[in-house]
Amino acid sequence: MNDSSWGAPPQAGYWGPSEQGPVQGAAPAGPAYDAHNAQQTRPMPIVPDVPAHGGDQDDDRGAARLRGPLFRDDTPSAGSLGTPSQKPQEPMPSPVPQPAPAPQKKSAGRDLGAAIGVGVGLGAVIVASLFVVKAVFVGVIAVAVVVGLWELTSRLEERKGIKAPLVPLAVGGAAMVVSGYVRGAEGAWVAMALTALAVLVWRMTEPPEGYLKDVTAGVFAAFYVPFLATFVAMMLTADDGPRRVLTFLLLTVVSDTGAYAIGWRFGKHKLAPRISPGKTREGLFGAVTFAMVGGALCMQYLIEDGTWWQGLILGFAVAATATLGDLGESMIKRDLGIKDMGTLLPGHGGIMDRLDSLLPTAPVVWLLLVLFVGSG
Repeated sequence: MNDSSWGAPPQAGYWGPSEQGPVQGAAPAGPAYDAHNAQQTRPMPIVPDVPAHGGDQDDDRGAARLRGPLFRDDTPSAGSLGTPSQKPQEPMPSPVPQPAPAPQKKSAGRDLGAAIGVGVGLGAVIVASLFVVKAVFVGVIAVAVVVGLWELTSRLEERKGIKAPLVPLAVGGAAMVVSGYVRGAEGAWVAMALTALAVLVWRMTEPPEGYLKDVTAGVFAAFYVPFLATFVAMMLTADDGPRRVLTFLLLTVVSDTGAYAIGWRFGKHKLAPRISPGKTREGLFGAVTFAMVGGALCMQYLIEDGTWWQGLILGFAVAATATLGDLGESMIKRDLGIKDMGTLLPGHGGIMDRLDSLLPTAPVVWLLLVLFVGSG
């Protein structure tokens, strides 16, 4: 036995059967004492070692502190000398049961009031310009194209440092829409080629660093926004053009509404989680169902010489292209690290956030209507 075992206080927090401390009147065991002198020996008060560190941790060693007459303000009690004071343990208060959290209501994810108000306002402007003067509606398309190009090029520069030239894109985009209305597909293709050439030349006024990525983004923007929007203007040239455009708009909105309503209420299986985590297979089913029903009604009652079964095909195609267009812009926004392309439309985001499903749907609707009822 080494010397450190003499008078050492027991370990904090544990009292074994042989570690209850020295019994009063008994001599501590060791070679300096024998049984004859055990009853005549007065036990020494044991003072625990003061820890060298001065931290503020509240450890259990204080529970083993020994107290005796060496402390002026303490009154010794029977059994207090040579025995560690046992502090009576207070019973732990029983935990108060917490009420279960109220189930959270499923959120729609956007301001529905603002979204509905803005949607109704835009619809009123579109319908009024569509059925009053066709040229006014062409102007509405051109304005939407220019704003969409501004949003797209601004986000590309902010997030990726890509400087697609906006001036030739805006002028060429507006000219593209007008050419498609006046000269049809031929005029649209010529305007597209000239816009791409203007982008290449305009960018030459800047330093050559980044030229390739800037002009590539410019040509992509020219095709993605104004060229696809030109097919809406070409729909308008038919005798029943306003009704064709209205059918195109209604079916796209119905498809989006069906996907949103069914997906929000019943959606469980993700459609493309890496691109758009909010879209579900149930939502796609809702989009197809709503669009096919709407297509049958529109072809039967709005389009001259149209039939309901043609509307089923048209509705299915609209649901597919609208979904792909939405996913395509979601891919762009995910690559840019943004949620919306802009903030011009409360509850919707920017203009491009509303054109995402319309743009790729326009050429498909134009082509199917030409095949079903002709271009007249």
